Amino acid sequence: MAKEGNIFKRVFMFYVEGFRNISSWGRQVWLIILIKLFIMFFILKIFFFPDLLKKNFDTDAQRGEYVLDQITK
Repeated sequence: MAKEGNIFKRVFMFYVEGFRNISSWGRQVWLIILIKLFIMFFILKIFFFPDLLKKNFDTDAQRGEYVLDQITK
């Protein structure tokens, strides 16, 4: 088991060193990727995917019944 923990540490350190030594072009690309992920998962969810279950049902039991009914149809 000691070798497995060692391999995970080595893989982790491999990525840490890679990100430390990344070029400025690579940093800009990662910044663009992170901004796009933020927009996709947080901004779009807030505006385009409202919580319909919470809006249409009062209790968790009602929500659960509705979901179960929709899945089993």
